[in-house]
Amino acid sequence: IHNKAIRAVKSYVDDGRARLLGVTGEIALFLNRRGQRLTRQGFWLILKGYGKKANITTELTPHVLRHSIATHLLHSGKMNLRELQELLGHANISTTQIYTHLTTERMRRVYDSAHPRAE
Repeated sequence: IHNKAIRAVKSYVDDGRARLLGVTGEIALFLNRRGQRLTRQGFWLILKGYGKKANITTELTPHVLRHSIATHLLHSGKMNLRELQELLGHANISTTQIYTHLTTERMRRVYDSAHPRAE
């Protein structure tokens, strides 16, 4: 995890979450304005709002974000397939192998665009 991300989460836990928590005693890390567990719909609305602010016109969903992060982690060499499987919570490695296929396809495109004898 990048140091900037660690600092951001620590700041949220120490300041933002503490203010949201109030007296509810909720154990979840991410809370809504009422100090309750952030729902998937709540996260989607937040993500959609940031996408709009950033002028992102393509579909932006939690699944798209999850898929993009997983693909980046594998492509960049930050994680291997087994580590990615664990992070994503996939019971079967074959579910995670879609990211390998994407890596292979990407390598083929790069090769085809860069190699002088590529067809």
